[in-house]
Amino acid sequence: MKYSILLLLVMNVLYGAKIAEYKWKRGQTFSQYLEAHNISKSLLKHISNADSMFLSDINPRYTIYELKDEDGMLLQALIPISEVMQIHLSKRDNSTQYDFDIIPIEFETNEYFAQVKLKNNLYTDTLASIQNKSVTEHLMKALKVLDGTPLHYGDTIAFIYTQRMRASKPYLEPKIKIVRVLTGGKEKFIYVDEEGEGFTQTNKLATYTVTGKRKVTYSKYVPVSKAKAMFGMPLRRIRVTSHFSYSRWHPILQRYRPHHGTDFGARKGTPLLAINAGTISYAGWYGSYGKVVKIRHGDGYESLYAHQSHIRVKVGERVKKGQVIGYVGNTGRSTGPHLHLGLMRYGRWIDPMTVLRKKSLKMSILKKFIKYENVNTTKYKTVTIKNVKENKAKLLHYIKNHTKTFKWEE
Repeated sequence: MKYSILLLLVMNVLYGAKIAEYKWKRGQTFSQYLEAHNISKSLLKHISNADSMFLSDINPRYTIYELKDEDGMLLQALIPISEVMQIHLSKRDNSTQYDFDIIPIEFETNEYFAQVKLKNNLYTDTLASIQNKSVTEHLMKALKVLDGTPLHYGDTIAFIYTQRMRASKPYLEPKIKIVRVLTGGKEKFIYVDEEGEGFTQTNKLATYTVTGKRKVTYSKYVPVSKAKAMFGMPLRRIRVTSHFSYSRWHPILQRYRPHHGTDFGARKGTPLLAINAGTISYAGWYGSYGKVVKIRHGDGYESLYAHQSHIRVKVGERVKKGQVIGYVGNTGRSTGPHLHLGLMRYGRWIDPMTVLRKKSLKMSILKKFIKYENVNTTKYKTVTIKNVKENKAKLLHYIKNHTKTFKWEE
């Protein structure tokens, strides 16, 4: 069953419950959150090992939504773990027990029209007209293509933009679609790409100027930590079947789940190799991961090898890089024999393929560095923007019908 903010709103109306929003407290654990809401910690026992690993992904910058009854008891909570996925807690009817799930974040995308008449300054006039700083800044970015074109008192800027909404509030960044500038009785249209850059023509090689800081790349030899320098591959023959992802469609659960690791296809019984030297921190059954081995390496790294058919090492044992630690299997929740390799650094999942290499690095490597210089850079690219004709016709329709500018304060 798919839950959303809409469900919270329905319960709000029917049962007199109230919706509140909060920021996740810095340093707060999920267990502490349950305790603060008088929820039994026995709930943690019913969360799979795979899902429990996402509890550490809750970030203080995320907004959580809570639905409480008249007595202040938590009925439901939506707690984001990324921009697209969230934890859903829901109290069972006539019970003190709660259900736990991870579901996609649902939001709607709305389209808005605005028209600004220039009086003093384009930025301040736009901000005063629409009461939205983020939209104003994105419009300024799109209008950079007009650098060198003077605007005068009485000129008008009309534009269409979209904004994703979650719980009736702006969610993520707005997107400017098209802009019409009317100056000196002449109109000029600006078409905006997915990156927010504005262009006066499409499907042609266009020039545009980027004003600001230019990235300069240079290289120099730097020392590499011993642990990172020596990461190798977990199998002698590599065939990646599923990559690291924050939102992957799970083939067994038939729902979206983060996939914090890389899957390698291999026959059952294929030897598994330690990707680096270290100490065995876990060896045994690990919920939906089946038979698992964990190795704690230096420099804050810890690797996980899941779905094994047989384990060859014990907790506390020291292993070398390339040593056989077990064999490919199909234990736990799996669609077929394969290795799921997870890699953590200082307690947070990272993409294993960013550090795995077929050959070890030297202790000193030529590394690229980046610095920024203040410059004006002319760039060229073929501009392909979707729905140009439709957006232009729609904008002219809004202007012709004297559509009112949407003010966010309303």
